[in-house]
Amino acid sequence: MSDALARYRTHTCGELRAPHTGTTARLSGWVHRKRDHGGLLFIDLRDNDGLTQCVLKGSSPHLRTAEGLRLESVLTVTGTVVARAPEAVNPKLPTGEIELAVEDLEPLSVAEPLPIQVSGDAEYPRRRASATASSTSGGRSSTGTSCCGAMSSRRSAGA
Repeated sequence: MSDALARYRTHTCGELRAPHTGTTARLSGWVHRKRDHGGLLFIDLRDNDGLTQCVLKGSSPHLRTAEGLRLESVLTVTGTVVARAPEAVNPKLPTGEIELAVEDLEPLSVAEPLPIQVSGDAEYPRRRASATASSTSGGRSSTGTSCCGAMSSRRSAGA
């Protein structure tokens, strides 16, 4: 790996596995999801190769910065690869046996508020509920507009 690339990462977000436990890794990517568990902040960091869960403890000097990051912000994190507790393993992810205990965090680009949410995760129940309502009402909301905001053809035709 070139020195220029090593400034941003030693591994991709989809590369780390249980054999990497105990090693130091640097990852760069987009904030895919954040979860605050009171004293622990989890950030799912995404790049083109996958997703890695990163964790910051309440005592971390970077916690305040991380809390202020919006989804789709770009950052570089450095930390130690640790094994997840057996009950915390995520078998749905290739990286689900590990997480990165963040020791350093550098925001590279802070995202502005997004005009629409780009993630379909359960973290956004309003979006999911409205999508379900649109699909069950033939693409029309209760106001008669389609999911795109335009008047439905049936309504605009005077029906």
